[in-house]
Amino acid sequence: MTQAAETGAPAGTSGLLPDRNLALELVRVTESAAMAAGRWIGRGDKISADQAAVDGMRHMLGTTNMAGVVVIGEGEKDEAPMLYNGEEIGSGTGPEVDVAVDPLEGTTLCAKGQPNAIATMSASERGTMFFPGAAVYMNKIACGPEGADDVDIEAPAAENVKRVAKAKGVKPSDVTVVVLERDRHTDLIAELRAVEAKVLLIPDGDVAPAIAAAQPGTGVDLLMGIGGTPEGVLSASALKCVGGVLLGQLWPRDDEERQKLIDAGYDLDRVLSTDDLVGGNEVFFAATGVTTGALLRGVRYTPDGAITDSIVMRSKSGTVRRIEAHHSFGKLEALSGRRFQTGTDLSV
Repeated sequence: MTQAAETGAPAGTSGLLPDRNLALELVRVTESAAMAAGRWIGRGDKISADQAAVDGMRHMLGTTNMAGVVVIGEGEKDEAPMLYNGEEIGSGTGPEVDVAVDPLEGTTLCAKGQPNAIATMSASERGTMFFPGAAVYMNKIACGPEGADDVDIEAPAAENVKRVAKAKGVKPSDVTVVVLERDRHTDLIAELRAVEAKVLLIPDGDVAPAIAAAQPGTGVDLLMGIGGTPEGVLSASALKCVGGVLLGQLWPRDDEERQKLIDAGYDLDRVLSTDDLVGGNEVFFAATGVTTGALLRGVRYTPDGAITDSIVMRSKSGTVRRIEAHHSFGKLEALSGRRFQTGTDLSV
């Protein structure tokens, strides 16, 4: 019997499964990305903000104890220096994992100083994370554990609002739904308002609202509409940790993309469940706020460092940790030899 069989690891892996320490390894990575991106808040330059986040994340990933492969990243290898699909990351030792990264989810939000920009990543056992191929977008519905058994992405939006309202013991008019403000959602928004749901329109970044739908006290009950497929996998990772649900269907943008997906063997009518998107039993998720939003506070800089607000989740235990970290740039410089005190060159 192989080591993988003895430990229950997926075939073809080393048999080393992710352990609870990986969660705190990941949050160090998202903190680094968030602090780097935070220097660009409100500057109107989303490309530089995203690049700073990538640089901050990449610097810390090299010290993370894992043998990771990016399944959900910033595109193909020729688009480097982004964290590209298929890139091997981590120290090369430790558990073999699939990794989803978004160094700056909500680049426009950061550039404009708007809420809900975050740095985020997740990891699960090797071979368990959904690869969307050419599918850039998917239709999504996300909610917390109360309505997890009741929502149906193929049902009318109004019906889903009524089901979640019943599950939570409230009226449809008390249900708050987050929707990306896009022309493609005109009919969806009209249907939600017709049932008197509260619709919160966001300009960008649907990972934080999807997670907020499963967290108490955020004022968010549902996320609906068509958004990024990579963001759907990241959101599913978090929701799997807390018993929420994300359902999705791939949404090709045009006939060419549709044919590519069909040729690659994707079933465009299939409803992807949370487990389809992230199938592992050991899923870790971490996110750090860049700008303050419903889920997390943004980066706050101090005279000698910064304060970050993060959330860390583990599916196996269901543990959700909130971490407020105080970073001393002077000490970090002494440890790393990198400059942290001024400017936009910031990673930890």
